[in-house]
Amino acid sequence: MFPIIRFLICNLFIAILTGIIFAVRYGFKSQLSARRQYQLWFLLLGLLAVPFLPVQLPGSGRAAAWFTNLGSRSPHALSPAAGSPGAAGRTGAAGWISDFSISVSRNAPSFTETLLFFIWLAGMAVMLLLLIRSYFRLRHIKRSSLPLQNRDILALYGRCLHETHIRRNIPVRSTAFLRSPVITGFLKPCIYLPLHLISNCDPADLRYMLLHELQHYRHKDAAVNYLMNIAAVLYWFNPFVWLALKEMRGDRETACDSAVLEMLETKDYEDYGHTLINFAEKISLIPFPFASGMGGNMKQLKKRILNISSYRPESAWRRMRGICIYCLTALLLLAVVPALSTDAAGEDIYKFDKKGEDISHPDLSSYFNGYDGTFVLYDTAADAWQIYNEEHAALRVPPDSTYKIYNALLGLETGIISPGQTQMGWDGKNYPFEEWNTDQDLNTAMRDSVNWYFQSLDRQAGPSAIKDYLRQIRYGNEDNSHGTDTYWLESSLKISAIEQVQLLKRLYDYDLPADKANINEVKNALFLRQNGEEKLYGKTGTGRVDGHDVNGWFVGWLERTDRTYFFAVNLKGSSGATGALASDTAQAILADIQ
Repeated sequence: MFPIIRFLICNLFIAILTGIIFAVRYGFKSQLSARRQYQLWFLLLGLLAVPFLPVQLPGSGRAAAWFTNLGSRSPHALSPAAGSPGAAGRTGAAGWISDFSISVSRNAPSFTETLLFFIWLAGMAVMLLLLIRSYFRLRHIKRSSLPLQNRDILALYGRCLHETHIRRNIPVRSTAFLRSPVITGFLKPCIYLPLHLISNCDPADLRYMLLHELQHYRHKDAAVNYLMNIAAVLYWFNPFVWLALKEMRGDRETACDSAVLEMLETKDYEDYGHTLINFAEKISLIPFPFASGMGGNMKQLKKRILNISSYRPESAWRRMRGICIYCLTALLLLAVVPALSTDAAGEDIYKFDKKGEDISHPDLSSYFNGYDGTFVLYDTAADAWQIYNEEHAALRVPPDSTYKIYNALLGLETGIISPGQTQMGWDGKNYPFEEWNTDQDLNTAMRDSVNWYFQSLDRQAGPSAIKDYLRQIRYGNEDNSHGTDTYWLESSLKISAIEQVQLLKRLYDYDLPADKANINEVKNALFLRQNGEEKLYGKTGTGRVDGHDVNGWFVGWLERTDRTYFFAVNLKGSSGATGALASDTAQAILADIQ
């Protein structure tokens, strides 16, 4: 379902952005030409499209992230995985590590979300029906219209085409069902003149009207009309959007007036204004939503007449200032664009500083058995990286149980547990895995991936301490907003495989803001096996959503006599992407590295 709550929150930002555009229009009115003021609304039309883009744009600020996170369900509902609880059991043939995981649920929107979604759909349906009705009314007018026969007016129209440097022969038709001239159609434009103008209008006045309509064609206002109609349908409930669209229509007519005045001599400005005044009663009706016309309401006509009376040709200096103001406004609005994204599963990409790094990209696709995945390795002896599928390696995804490495360090740093005293009593609840239903210490909790042990550490530390800790160690996107028990379980906290390796190296080198004894306690808990002089340390993680394993991790380091390899494997899939499989993949690759 479309994330309606996020979309509604985005509309708060849209209201603010609309206010910014209004402020720029009025604050710099003397510096902006009528055409530039109209073009400011194009920025808003672009911003209105952002919530419907299929990706989350990078660069969200903390305030934007806080607002958009309000629209996400938190925390996720937790339930044992479908089938046997042991489905994510021991990893590897030796059975020396557990990959137990709990399934989270995402597929049940709340009643409020569902209700709001269908209200939004119903409103769009009503708006579409109104547009369809207008379309058929305009279609009826088109069918009942007749080609213009008046030779004098046709000759006048030909001169207007020449004046506006339009080579296309845009047809002109007459109709008895309009009170003001309009131009409609993007691919097949056509001008429609009311019969009363043809029979009673002064040629000079008609010339001004034709020049005005041709300015709509020159500036492709028919295409803009379609975009405005789409915005009105999608944002039917937002009064700020409606106000903006109303102002945009008025600014469009003022811009066309100025474009006509630019073609006229100074002595003709007054006559053009008199044309508007003389025909105000006849052309004051708003045209069809698919058409651009000279008309508007009386308030808009008054504004246009004031613009005509004060019009002066735009100087080069004023044009330059107007362009600068427009560009600065665009940059200001661009900074808020990420906050308008509604894509809950949008991609967050880590910007890896590769300057001065020795990076190779081996083809390891044969190890991944069709899964979308990545392998990242840093070799201390060679001071070199090996990265398979670098795009995926930079993609931030939930860490799941691999976060327990740093969760444990937080518990040690806050004094909840201490080196040699990491015992925690079982609370008596019946958990889905037998290994969880007993007292734990850090070693057993890490080995069996005991959620309740680490959740207890987080609860005692508190959200504020967690947030500060994530910021201090620079852990991924540093976002623990989705519940103290679940922020690392396919939720708000995300990290890339490259960052996992960087953090592991900092942990190994005692380069984290933590006591050395505490880091050693975590290192000992991560020890998996020894084979001769070779020692393997690591932690798996499995993201299980609605009973399907969709995100598998194995991160750690391999100590050899002459070097240490820090590594991370991540697998993504619709099912079967487990930490166990990631562990098998990593060990197969490491075994082949000489």
